[in-house]
Amino acid sequence: MGLQIVLNLIIAFVWMFLYSDWSPQRFILGYLIGAILIGLLNRFWPHDFYLRKLWAVIALLFLFLKELFKSSITVLGQVIRPRLNIRPGIFAYETELKSDWEITVLSCLICLTPGTLTMEVSHDKRTLYIHAMDIEDKGEVVRQIKDTFEKAILEVTR
Repeated sequence: MGLQIVLNLIIAFVWMFLYSDWSPQRFILGYLIGAILIGLLNRFWPHDFYLRKLWAVIALLFLFLKELFKSSITVLGQVIRPRLNIRPGIFAYETELKSDWEITVLSCLICLTPGTLTMEVSHDKRTLYIHAMDIEDKGEVVRQIKDTFEKAILEVTR
């Protein structure tokens, strides 16, 4: 993937040299042409096209921001009520993630989302113990984490 980025930058600079134009517009045009060429020759590379990974990272960021906004509104609604109507609890979450980096990112995303906290990761790195402020249905919370954060992390890393 790093080789693709370097090659794309080289193509952009060569494009600028060919036109003897050092403007940012010429560089951007050369970069886009390089990205198209690398994308067309994608089947000859051992790794995926790097812009797909970049898009997956951006999608993960927007997913986190969406979940952060939703959970913040929920927590704010719980705090504003004169009487707390919550059911806090701890549950075990079985993950399909394997590497330390993937598990760390998932744990951080869960901790940064208001109302949830990753308390511990098991020694075999397959189970996360999560505290949630309000658990109506454990299965629904597990499905939500699996369908949002875990799926997005898998798209970035694999």
